[in-house]
Amino acid sequence: MASRIISSFSVFSKQFPELDSKGGKSERIEALKKYFSNGGVVSVETKGKSWPKLVYPPPSRIKSQVQQIAKLKAEFERKHRDWNRELNEAKIYGVKHNILKLSSPLYWKHLAKLASNSDYKKDAETVQLPAHLVADKRWKPMIQMFVENIEYRKNLVETVENSIVYRDDKRVGKYANEIVQFKTEITSKKLGSIKKKISALKENIDTFELMLKWAQER
Repeated sequence: MASRIISSFSVFSKQFPELDSKGGKSERIEALKKYFSNGGVVSVETKGKSWPKLVYPPPSRIKSQVQQIAKLKAEFERKHRDWNRELNEAKIYGVKHNILKLSSPLYWKHLAKLASNSDYKKDAETVQLPAHLVADKRWKPMIQMFVENIEYRKNLVETVENSIVYRDDKRVGKYANEIVQFKTEITSKKLGSIKKKISALKENIDTFELMLKWAQER
């Protein structure tokens, strides 16, 4: 019995016009459409008016492709978990550091100076010192210098008051908020992209599993 090599669903439907979605084969038809749209090729042998026998790809080939796609899907799922963790960390950044600051002696030293030193309080308000981020290693050195070194504090105040960098926003910690916002936006986009890839890979696995069922028919 001669086999036929087919590379598109339109050709398949013309060669086997009697096949439709009846008899529980609608999923197979959709899988075949998907398979062809992804550049797949089949070789079939006719079996009267029933579905033709799938010669190529053979079961071994289909199983191998399913394994490859499943491995790739698992990798993207791992990346999705990692990026989702990054997003959650960005979302709770403010809450997290408002709690962590309470265990920092430097934060309490800052509060004590606010209460007892009017000049210090004025300087802290001028630069809008992000003392609540004292537990963040990126901000702690600057906060510590501000609290403990009057020369540094006065230089920072002068910079904030006169530098063009702070002309529209006097907060020295403004970049902390911008970084969190930027990280949230980028992470959300990345998660969306990965989710689409996972969904597409799942569809491909479903397609190949239906193709495998067909290939295993006698």
